[in-house]
Amino acid sequence: MADNGKTFGTAAKRWEGIGPYYAMFPIRFADAVIKEHTAAGDTVLDPFAGRGTAIFSASALGRRGFGVEISPVGWVFAETKLGPAPLEQVEERLQEIANAGCDYAKQAQSLPEFFKKCFSPSVRRFLLAARDGLDWRGCTCDRTLMAILLVYLHGKEGQALSNQMRQTKAMSPRYALKWWDENGTKPPDLDVVKFLQQRIRWRYAKGVVEPDGSRVYLGNSVTLLPKLARHMREEEAPKARLLLTSPPYFGVTNYHYDQWLRLWLLGFETDAYINRGPHQGRFTHSVRYRNLLKEVFCSAAKLVADDAVVYVRTSKDPFTKEATLDALREAFPMKRLVERCRPFRKPTQTHLFGDKTPKAGEVDLVLLPTKAARHSLGHQTSVAQQ
Repeated sequence: MADNGKTFGTAAKRWEGIGPYYAMFPIRFADAVIKEHTAAGDTVLDPFAGRGTAIFSASALGRRGFGVEISPVGWVFAETKLGPAPLEQVEERLQEIANAGCDYAKQAQSLPEFFKKCFSPSVRRFLLAARDGLDWRGCTCDRTLMAILLVYLHGKEGQALSNQMRQTKAMSPRYALKWWDENGTKPPDLDVVKFLQQRIRWRYAKGVVEPDGSRVYLGNSVTLLPKLARHMREEEAPKARLLLTSPPYFGVTNYHYDQWLRLWLLGFETDAYINRGPHQGRFTHSVRYRNLLKEVFCSAAKLVADDAVVYVRTSKDPFTKEATLDALREAFPMKRLVERCRPFRKPTQTHLFGDKTPKAGEVDLVLLPTKAARHSLGHQTSVAQQ
């Protein structure tokens, strides 16, 4: 089956795209890096896992992946891809939530104006029942249904449960209300069960990628990576042969604000503008940003083998790049650096949201064991530790 130029003929292809998410790298990129630098059975680590692209790629390619993600939205997507519940259970749970929606008529009417113009009454009742009833942290079935629901929570007309909105990120309530009023758009009055059931069955039509022990942990890498290191030592698990990640870029996106509506569905605040902590908003404090990168990469260094490859995609913005380089040099002082320039070939997401100023593009910072560095491709720019 072809869809928008993409082929979805395998289970991996059906599940890899779960979760529209800002600042994610493409699955093709993760596949290529993992194939180049690991063998079947090796371990891959991603301390800034996002929606779990690197970990899912590792699992689908016969490796084992471990990741950490601080955003509940990204974590729900990642864990669901790695081990979704059986289709029959998910469909049964969907109907249970729909039935429970009858009890939320009064609460649906008391929601702020944004929700009334974003979702029809029947959709609001369903969402409130899902918000209260789905145990996405502790139940695989509930998490699977929640992940699929989060995918279609908002998006273009006819493709989501909401009034017209972007899919990747939620817009501010004030902006959305103004836009809907000016353009005369209304929330779709649809059968939620039928709408989601069609999409759930499509997702499962080619099966699932069978669980293999790969995991993404929910929380802050600063505190979770040392615990993961102890666990691996106790289990005598092999260290990672590849660290593949893309840390947050300095001052680019607000990781709470962009996902505030999906976070609301997960049980968090109704307020899009709330500050949820230094590592869950926009990274604009230079010292905290540098410290975060250093702490995470130094902790991650204890989980990777001496001859491991460290592959980091980051921004060419001077501050972001230098902060990342400083952290990597401190964490991996014995490795050799290779830089691979990755210019933007298409408009960036910030361009799509109105910011059309020139962007520096991205760069891959690859840290290789010294012997391997000698064999890196001639067209790459090799830069010794400074």
